[in-house]
Amino acid sequence: MGENPICSSVSPSVIKAFIDNIDKAISFSPIVLSSNIQKHFSPDGKTLYLRGSLLFLDSSVLEIAIFVIETHYALTIEKYRFHYMNPIGQMLFRYDNAPHHPEVTSHPHHKHISDNVILAGEPSLKDVLDEISAIIIGKPVSVK
Repeated sequence: MGENPICSSVSPSVIKAFIDNIDKAISFSPIVLSSNIQKHFSPDGKTLYLRGSLLFLDSSVLEIAIFVIETHYALTIEKYRFHYMNPIGQMLFRYDNAPHHPEVTSHPHHKHISDNVILAGEPSLKDVLDEISAIIIGKPVSVK
């Protein structure tokens, strides 16, 4: 049997570690009821588009989209979006780096809350899950 050319060219030290961190953050979170995460690699294995959703204990949902590129054994997150919604689909918050709010000093990184856009750094999935934990159970959850 031949090797899968898409998977074999992915750097185990960079993209695989990134995916492992995502998977660990999800699996160790006590508020995640179910997950549907898809990973799409470029033919050369140097880019990854990760997208999907997490369903939480209170029926709220986090939609995730992350586009990363590996260059010289480093990982660059080109685009990301963490869109958190209540059980009826209303946005509670969204982190993204779409360059449509140059007035925010953290441009292009920012956070949408209701009708406001505020300063925000680039969060990790663990950061976002901790924030959602605080909303759902009233206190941050430590991810190991």
